[in-house]
Amino acid sequence: MVAELEVSAVPVHSRIELDTGRGEAVSDQLHAQLIALIRGGGLLGGSRMPTVRGLAADLRIAPNTVAKTYRRLEADGVLVTRGRRGTFVAESAGVVDHQVARAAVDFVAEARRLGHDDEEILTLVRSALQSPPD
Repeated sequence: MVAELEVSAVPVHSRIELDTGRGEAVSDQLHAQLIALIRGGGLLGGSRMPTVRGLAADLRIAPNTVAKTYRRLEADGVLVTRGRRGTFVAESAGVVDHQVARAAVDFVAEARRLGHDDEEILTLVRSALQSPPD
């Protein structure tokens, strides 16, 4: 049996804060927060997502809002639905972002070790971003 998503022993709904008083649609808030959880490693690839109805009940929002968000995340390649088995975080979701984030941290650490200050590091990064790809 696949356990409900509880990375860090905290259920998904406990890590999502929706504000209906904000000018942003609840589905957009949910989308952004789930993306952030996945990219930040809080939701791992292959993990089972809560059911649409279950997450909607936990968050006290309409099931259609969760369904719409899940469909959008599927279109983004972040979630995959496996028929009656449920919806899962895509195996590749967050992996590339984590690798790039790790490379950025390593680069900054090495640049600082070589004596560069933050402004010099930013100049190097900006220059690299303007260079044509290999």
